[in-house]
This record gives sequence, structure tokens and C-alpha cells, in this order.
Amino acid sequence: MALLAPPFDKMEHDPGYIKGYVPGVRENGGQYTHAAVWVVLAYLLQGDGDEAHGLLDLINPVKHALTREAADVYKVEPYVVAADVYAAEPHVGRGGWTWYTGSASWFYQVVIRHHLGLWVVVKDEKRHLRVDPCIPRSWKSYELEYRDQGTLYRITVENPRGVNRGVERVALDGEDLPGLLVPLARDGAEHEVRVTLLGG
Repeated sequence: MALLAPPFDKMEHDPGYIKGYVPGVRENGGQYTHAAVWVVLAYLLQGDGDEAHGLLDLINPVKHALTREAADVYKVEPYVVAADVYAAEPHVGRGGWTWYTGSASWFYQVVIRHHLGLWVVVKDEKRHLRVDPCIPRSWKSYELEYRDQGTLYRITVENPRGVNRGVERVALDGEDLPGLLVPLARDGAEHEVRVTLLGG
């Protein structure tokens, strides 16, 4: 996911700092991951879970090392989000600046909060869990576990109509809740949360 194309190279007016990188590296026409995750967030906020998930696959470091050949191109750890991925020959596809980036924490927040939809919110001075995802239509269901001190919430999200988003029903331990918020009890027990997406 290139930040811009074509990269700055030879031009009459100097754009400044960004041209300090060779064309195709970092902000100057390479993948600048922090900015790329903002693009993913934009699609999620628009409700396009299919496009967002496809873009997350492009950024996901694991996807850059599924074969030995791909790992040899990527050259950095496949379990760490790289701050950038080069688009300049002879280093096309090579990752850079791992272990030194805010991109990883931003990637994590966008995936957990906006893609899988898991939020902890405070209402009336009480903590609640909110599950409001934006996912690919092909996902029929997925499961999450959320631990709140000694209390475990097993969450199942069902997508029977194959939609991107739109929570219709939330149930806690078999009982439908009046809205999207699941009260957090911290009672040391295990609780079942079932979220049904129907779109709309």
C-alpha cells in the first residue's frame, strides 16, 4: 500500500522532508504502515469490511512470510508489524523499521476495536463491553474471549445473512439485552455473549 505514487524524485519544486528518502522508500512512495492503517480504518468506518480486510491482509506481516521465498524478500520478522515496506528496486517488498514503530499498536487498535468490534466503554460510571464489528461478508461467525480480571466472557459473533456490519441482537448468558452494551460483572464466573449481525 504505497503512501503516494509516483514518488518524489526529480522536480522543480522541492517538497521537503519526504524527498529525503529515495523514491519508493518509506513515506516517499513506499508503504508507510501507520498511514496505511488509517486507510483501513476509513473503509471500516464506511462499513466496507471486505475491502478493509483485504487491505489488512496486505499489511499483515505473517502474509509476507507464508513461503520461504516470500520471507527471503521481506527479510524482517514476520511476527512484527514493519513501519514500512519498500517499493524501490532492488528491495521491493522488503520490510523496514521493525520494533521501532507505533504502527503495531495502531494496527492492533484498528483490528480489535473497529474490525472485530470489541470495545470497553463506561456508561453511568459502570464498565460495559460493546461488540460492534465490521467484517467481511464471507465470515459466517467468529469467536473472541475477553478476560476482565478473573471473569471470562466467551463471545460468539454470528453473521447468518453475510453482512459487513449491523448488530441486531446481543444476548448475555442466554438472555437478550436491551441494547449493545454487556455489563462487566467482575464476578469471577464465565459468561457467554452472543452477538447477531443482520445488517441494516
